[in-house]
Amino acid sequence: MTLRSLLTLLMVASPLTLSAQLAEAQTRLKTAVNEVLAVADRSTRGTLAESLRPVLQRQVSFETMTKRAVGPGWRQFTPVQQKQATQLFTTLIIRSYSNKFTPGEHPAITYLNPVSPAAGRVDVPTSMVYKGSQYTVIYRMEQVEGWRIADVVIEGVSLIANYRSQLDAQFKKGGANAVISSLTQSVSRPQ
Repeated sequence: MTLRSLLTLLMVASPLTLSAQLAEAQTRLKTAVNEVLAVADRSTRGTLAESLRPVLQRQVSFETMTKRAVGPGWRQFTPVQQKQATQLFTTLIIRSYSNKFTPGEHPAITYLNPVSPAAGRVDVPTSMVYKGSQYTVIYRMEQVEGWRIADVVIEGVSLIANYRSQLDAQFKKGGANAVISSLTQSVSRPQ
């Protein structure tokens, strides 16, 4: 095969590969949303968070979310502290997410054209109507053990950026222990 043939093949294959990645990420998101809604339908308000936990842990990269929410200070956490922070942050996000649901009520979701802002990342924009209100939600998917949700942007506000402003301030006050303490306090508050 000549160099020209190889370059031509790569130019033709790249858009197909990108298109396939976009479709794969969007399909994975749709599957995750449908699975969450099915679990929510079988749950009560009191059991929803724990019922959703295994589904969300398969579909969301909580490790990536925690690392980014903590920010540059993450590198100063020990592996044990990283694991503890990830567990606490996971619980906090799952609880917060499940509190937004009313079992039996489904949002009307329109999936818009996904885009790839960088290699290994796909943003899937949606338009969602839930309980009479309309929301623009972008799911940031990354290839982390398959396509998984790495951030959610609701009405222009990133979940990660929102937590980062809080956790970064805690880190600057007292390092990893302050972040873990803050997360522990948040998780221990009644729902």
